[in-house]
Amino acid sequence: MELRDYLRILRRRWMLVVATALVAVAAAAGLSLLLTPQYAATAQLFISTPTGDSTDAYQGGLFSQQQVTSYATLITGEELAGQVAGQLDDGSTARDVSDQLTATVVPETTLLDVTATDPDPARAQALANGTANIFTAYIGELERAPIKATVTDPASLPTSPVSPQVLRNVGLAAVLGLLLGIGLAVLRETLDTTVKDAAMVTELTDAPVLGGVQYDTNAVKRPLVTDLDSHAPRVEAFRVLRTNLQFVRIDRSSKVIVISSSVPGEGKTTTAVNLAITLAQAGQRTCLLEADLRRPRVAEYLRIEGAVGLTTVLIGRAPLAEALQPWGEHDLAVLTSGAIPPNPAELVQSHEMRVVIDELRTRFDVIIVDAPPLLPVTDAALLAAEADGAVLVVRHGTTTRDQLKGAADRLQAVGGRTVGAVLSMTSNRGGDRYGYGYGYGYGYGYAPEPGRRRGASEPVSPAQL
Repeated sequence: MELRDYLRILRRRWMLVVATALVAVAAAAGLSLLLTPQYAATAQLFISTPTGDSTDAYQGGLFSQQQVTSYATLITGEELAGQVAGQLDDGSTARDVSDQLTATVVPETTLLDVTATDPDPARAQALANGTANIFTAYIGELERAPIKATVTDPASLPTSPVSPQVLRNVGLAAVLGLLLGIGLAVLRETLDTTVKDAAMVTELTDAPVLGGVQYDTNAVKRPLVTDLDSHAPRVEAFRVLRTNLQFVRIDRSSKVIVISSSVPGEGKTTTAVNLAITLAQAGQRTCLLEADLRRPRVAEYLRIEGAVGLTTVLIGRAPLAEALQPWGEHDLAVLTSGAIPPNPAELVQSHEMRVVIDELRTRFDVIIVDAPPLLPVTDAALLAAEADGAVLVVRHGTTTRDQLKGAADRLQAVGGRTVGAVLSMTSNRGGDRYGYGYGYGYGYGYAPEPGRRRGASEPVSPAQL
C-alpha cells in the first residue's frame, strides 16, 4: 500500500482508531487511579578503606569499587532484611522488607544508594535509614579488611508518590492505543472484501459505473422520486443515471434494459422503478416490466393493481394491451408480475416471453425490466440474454467482490451484456463519490432476515425497495 492508501483508510476508519485510543487511555487512567500510591525514600552510603599513603589510598579505592557491587546485593538479602524487620517491630517479615528495598551503585564511585518504597512515607523513610544504619555495622562484622560504610545522606521524608505516574501512563496508553487502532483499521480494511468504490466495480465487471445513490433514511417512507422535492439529492442521482444510460451504445431504436443485482437487498427494484419514472419524465415512452416472478414489489410501491400482469399475458388469459397500466402524468406504462407462478424460470425463457418483449419494443422507446438477483436464481441471466443490456445494482459496503464478479460472470456466460452498474446506499463519509440507499427483503437463501446485521451500510426496511 502507498501513503495515500493509508490516509484513505484512516479517513474511512477514523472512528475505530479514536475509539481504540480512548479505550486504552480510559483503561490506563482507571488502573492508575486504582493503584495504591507508593512513596520512596533514599539514604546514601559511602564505602571506604582507611589507608596511609597515596598508593594505599588508590588501591583501597579500587578495592572498594570492586566490593560495592556485592554490598548492593547484600542489602536486599534476607539476612540484613531480617535485622531491619526486627528493628521496625511492626510485624514485617524479612521477605516483606527485602521486597521493599533496592540498592544502586553510583557508577564509577563507591557510593551506594539504598531506596525503600512503601505506601506510608514515614515508614519508607524509617526503612531506608534503618537499613543504612544496620548495614554500617553489618559490613564491619562481614569484612576482615578495614572497610567502612558511612551514611553520608540520610533519607528524608518523601512528599509525593513515585508511582503510579498517571500522566506518563495515560500518555503511553494514548500512543499505544493510536498505534493499535491504526493496526486494527488496516487489518479490517485488508480483510474487508466488500465493494466500496466505482473503480472496484469497473474492475470486476468491465463496465462503467453509470451513477450512484447515497443512503437516505427518508427512503423508508418515500421510496419514489415523485415523493421528493425536484431538487432532492436522490432525484438528482437518478437524473444522472438516466443521462448516462442514454449514452450507452445500443444498436436498436428501442432499448430493453434489465436491472438486476448480485444478491437480494441491494436496491435493484427501487432503481428500476425510479429509473423508469425518470426516463418518462424526460419525454421517453417508457415501460416498466416486472419480471421478478418470485418476490414482486412494483405494484406495492406504485400503488397499482397487481393481480393482472406478465404471468396473465404469458399464459394467454389477457392480451398485453389490457395488462399494461398507465402510471403518473408522463408516458409511463407498467406491466406488473401478476400472480406468482410455480415455474418462473420456465416462463421467462419461454417463446411467449420473447413475443411480449418484441411487442413492447414496438410500443415504447425504453423497456426497463426489473429482474431477480443473479446469484440465487437463473431468471435474470435468461432475461439478460434476450435484452439489449443489463445494469447491475451494487450495494456499497455490503456486496462482496466475489458476489459481484460471480454476477458479471453469469451474465457473460449467457451472452448478456453488462452496460453499466449503479452504486446504491453509499456512505456520505470518507469522500465517497456516489450516494443514497434503499433496501430489499428477498425470499432466497442470500437474503438476511429482518433485524439481522446487513453489513457496513445502515439497516433498511423492505419498504425502502
